[in-house]
Amino acid sequence: MVELDPAIREFYRERYVEGDRLARSGHGQLEFLRTRELVRRFLPATPAMVLDVGGATGVHAKWLVGDGYEVHLVDPVEEHVEQARAVGGFTAAVGDARALDQADGSVDVTLLLGPLYHLVDAADRAQALREARRVTRVGGLVVAAGISRYAGLLEYGNNGRLSEDNVHLFTDALATGRHYDDPNGFTNAYFHHADELRAEFESAGFEDVDVLGVEGPAAPTLDNAADDDVPRLLPAAITLARLVERDPRMMSASPHFLAFGRA
Repeated sequence: MVELDPAIREFYRERYVEGDRLARSGHGQLEFLRTRELVRRFLPATPAMVLDVGGATGVHAKWLVGDGYEVHLVDPVEEHVEQARAVGGFTAAVGDARALDQADGSVDVTLLLGPLYHLVDAADRAQALREARRVTRVGGLVVAAGISRYAGLLEYGNNGRLSEDNVHLFTDALATGRHYDDPNGFTNAYFHHADELRAEFESAGFEDVDVLGVEGPAAPTLDNAADDDVPRLLPAAITLARLVERDPRMMSASPHFLAFGRA
């Protein structure tokens, strides 16, 4: 199996709790609800086989099983796989998006809701997309998440942490797409423009490619909201995200994109 970047492995093992990421903040809740909404919009009818690549601790696998799908989760972090197995209702194994164990055309849907932004090199992202296409049946669905080039800049610009001392971290990422491990923040990652993510899907041979903004422009508001104010703010934020999800002038205000394509 190909090796995971040691900095990324250390980040998830020692510095970051992935299990409740999509529940512990208003932004996380917004990301979860909108990701689920968008994925459900494109999913085939049940029953269908979903391969959740980079599925971490199973937050999306859990609702997919609840909806009636058969799910197998793959993640390169052993601790994530152990937690996912404890959820129950789906199978889970250690694996890498660039070298999947599944047979050709063996699944109906392949999700990559994390791998692409941790594959900093374009060749690795292309290999992961080729693997997703290989294991997905002809006409099947592949979904991948990307982080916006503007995500870090918007987050720190809205939470008071952007300063002359750290602004280079975000302007460099905006210029190159590469975010380097920050001991006080995120680990090694690649940040996309929406049209760049679309081009990677098309280069990998997918058809009917669509790219949508996930959280919309209200994500920083949710990020900085008090916990007891989140329920009041969420409905309007979701409505706003839906309204601008395809607007090329607004999509980059979403911290995440979702790309959809047919194998």
